[in-house]
Amino acid sequence: MAGRGRTSGVLASCLLLLAALVGCGGRPARDASAAEVQRVLDRRAAAVLHRDRSAFLATESPLAPAVGQLATGAEEFGNLRGVPLASWSYRVTAFHRSGARATATAELHYRLKGYDRAPVTAGRTLRLTRGDGRWYVVSDEPAKKSSEQLWEQGAVRIVRGEHSLVLGVGQPDPVLRGYANLADRAVPAASQAWGTDWAGRVVVLVPKSLDGMAGLLGAPASGYRGIAAVTTGEAGGTAKAPADRIVVNPDAYGVLGDFGRQVVLTHEATHVATRAHTTAATPLWLSEGYADWVGYRSSGRTAAQIAPELDRAVREGKLPAALPADADFGFSGDAGKLAKAYEGGWMACRMIADHWGEVRLDDFYRAVGDHRKRAGAVEGALKDVLGTTPQKFTARWQAYLKAQLG
Repeated sequence: MAGRGRTSGVLASCLLLLAALVGCGGRPARDASAAEVQRVLDRRAAAVLHRDRSAFLATESPLAPAVGQLATGAEEFGNLRGVPLASWSYRVTAFHRSGARATATAELHYRLKGYDRAPVTAGRTLRLTRGDGRWYVVSDEPAKKSSEQLWEQGAVRIVRGEHSLVLGVGQPDPVLRGYANLADRAVPAASQAWGTDWAGRVVVLVPKSLDGMAGLLGAPASGYRGIAAVTTGEAGGTAKAPADRIVVNPDAYGVLGDFGRQVVLTHEATHVATRAHTTAATPLWLSEGYADWVGYRSSGRTAAQIAPELDRAVREGKLPAALPADADFGFSGDAGKLAKAYEGGWMACRMIADHWGEVRLDDFYRAVGDHRKRAGAVEGALKDVLGTTPQKFTARWQAYLKAQLG
């Protein structure tokens, strides 16, 4: 018994030592360097927020920047000058160390003062090196499948409107002022149709080119070649909807006339306005159709003028058998099919406004989004708000197309 007691004591000591080395639960102890890197990023974030260039550069490594890096940290710090930041922070989500070098994956969260109710979240990959007992940032780049930030593309120029904040790279101030003027007309138009239960202001990003737009969206440029603008931000469904950005394709936007430019900005502003009530339950024919309905609402133009592709199809006896499916709205597909999808959604919303009234159209939109799940959302809203069925609604829409077009 005495011998077994001594063995237990030795075993207990070994177990305590092992626990100290590997941590509880048999897992490797977390490298203290991860916590150190988080503190470095905390200092980096504070330096950005307080415009402290010296403090920011103190977190930067003297090593050469990564090949192909969009902009060095020092350049980005300068490019951010004037951008009204309300918050800026990092949260390390993964850390891998190899000697004096390390890679960290982090989430960057930031808000623009006076415009963002909730932060923008961007995935970042940081390369770091250790020297003099401290970690330094070698590069700070978009994480895989994450988008670029505007200040990575160049110095940001800023124009403030009454209801808008326009941030541009490689664009002269008069051009940016033109976007602000359009946005300042778009916001009241969206509020007049939808109501005022939203921020009532928009942020517009104007990169230098289509490639810059694609970088901001984290997607291939080919998918947006003919698209004048898009709105970022996933479906919210809460009062604290994610921060939206209207991202402009200056190449496509530049060929539009004054009327087309205004319609595009009003369409995108409407997406921002309706974001909190746009969920996974909302079909694209409704979200895009409603945004177009607001965009064209006061234009005075006829259905045939606004929906030429659908007008041609109706005249040729090719009446759509059903409302546009989500897949019909793919940017990389057939341009004619895409146009008909937008036109079909617009005609459906126009029909609701004409037959049931504009208030019912808004109520219908909200009722669909409030369902949260796609299954049964439209069917339920058709019954509860419009007092009809999917079959009767589709038949009425087809009859409306024939009456207004062709």
